[in-house]
Amino acid sequence: MKVLAAMSGGVDSAVAAARAVEAGHEVVGVHLALSRMPGTLRTGSRGCCTIEDSMDAQRAANILGIPYYVWDFSERFKLDVVDDFIAEYQAGRTPNPCMRCNERIKFAALLEKALALGFDAVCTGHYASLVDGSEGLELHRSAAMAKDQSYVLGVLTEEQLKHSMFPLGAMASKALVRAEAEQRGLAVAQKPDSYDICFIPEGDTQDWIADKLGKETGQIVDRSGNVLGAHEGAHGFTVGQRKGLNIGRPAADGKPRYVLEIRPKTNTVVVGPQEALAIAELGGSRYTWCGAAPAEPSEWFEAHVQVRAHGEAVPCKAAVQDGELVMKLHEPLIGVSPGQTAVLYVGTRVLGQTTIDRTVSALAEVEA
Repeated sequence: MKVLAAMSGGVDSAVAAARAVEAGHEVVGVHLALSRMPGTLRTGSRGCCTIEDSMDAQRAANILGIPYYVWDFSERFKLDVVDDFIAEYQAGRTPNPCMRCNERIKFAALLEKALALGFDAVCTGHYASLVDGSEGLELHRSAAMAKDQSYVLGVLTEEQLKHSMFPLGAMASKALVRAEAEQRGLAVAQKPDSYDICFIPEGDTQDWIADKLGKETGQIVDRSGNVLGAHEGAHGFTVGQRKGLNIGRPAADGKPRYVLEIRPKTNTVVVGPQEALAIAELGGSRYTWCGAAPAEPSEWFEAHVQVRAHGEAVPCKAAVQDGELVMKLHEPLIGVSPGQTAVLYVGTRVLGQTTIDRTVSALAEVEA
C-alpha cells in the first residue's frame, strides 16, 4: 500500500512510520505546519508541531530513508481548531481542541488530501487498535492502557477507519516504544511527550482567552440567584472550578463552592456545593458512530462513557432519543460541562461519540 505517515516529530509517530516501512509499504512522511508564526505554538516538551518538531521529523525520515514533506495546514487549523476553541468558550462551553484537531485536521483535511494524491492510508502513532469485526472495521483501546488514545479518535467515521493505520496499538508500554526507537537509531527515542494546548504559548488558558475575548463585569450567583460576587468575564471560568472565585464570605454550611454553570448570554457564573457537580445524564445532538452503528440505536443498550482523554469510563445506558445521543449514567460523573466530548465504549470497542450539549445533575433529580 501507499501510506502517508503523519510525523509529529515525536517518538510514537517515528516508530509507527518505521513499522509501516518494515511492513513493506511505500511510505512518505509528512509534518503538518499548523502556524505561520512558530512563536505562537508551544516549544520544548510542552507543545507539538513546532519548528523543532519539524526538524526532528525530518531527521527520523532521513534515517528511515523515506521522502519527507511539510504541509501548511495553518489556515485550516486556525479556522477549525483555534477559532472554534474561542467560539466555544465564548458560548460558555468547555471545548477539547485535541479532539477537534484529530477530527478536522489529521483525519479530515489530511486524509482528504492523502486520498486525492493517491495514498491508500494515513499512518499515525496513536495508541489504539483496529480490529476486523463482523460488521467491518472497529476501533478498540490500545493494549497499553496507560497510554490509550482511543478516546481522541472517537470522532473517526467508518470510512475514515478504512484508511487509517495505528501500528502501535498492540504495544504494551511507552517504554517498549522508546526502546525500539533506540534500536532503530532514532534520535527522538528519549524525547519527552508533548502536553497542554499547543497554540497557547504560555500555557495559561484563562489569560489567553481573556486576551482574545476581553473583560466584562458580571455576577457570581448561587443556585437560588443570590448575588455572591462579581467577575471580569464568564469565559474565564470552567465547570468544576473551585479556586479564583473571589466570593469572600463562606457558604452557610462552611463548605467550599464550585462553578456549576456558565451562562454566557447574561455573563453569569453559577456556583454551589460539590455534590451538585455530580451528573446523572448527558445528551448531545452532534453525534457520530465510529465504525458500524448499533442495529437499533433508538433502543437503550448498555455501554460505558468517557468524557476526558485520561478519565475513567463509567457504566451507562445509551440510545438516540429525539435527535440526541443520550447517556443515562449508572454512576455519576463529576464536573462535566457542555462542549466536552462523550465517547461511548462497548467493552474495549469505541462505538461513537457526541459533543455534550446538556447535562442533568444527579442532585437535581434527587431534589425533584
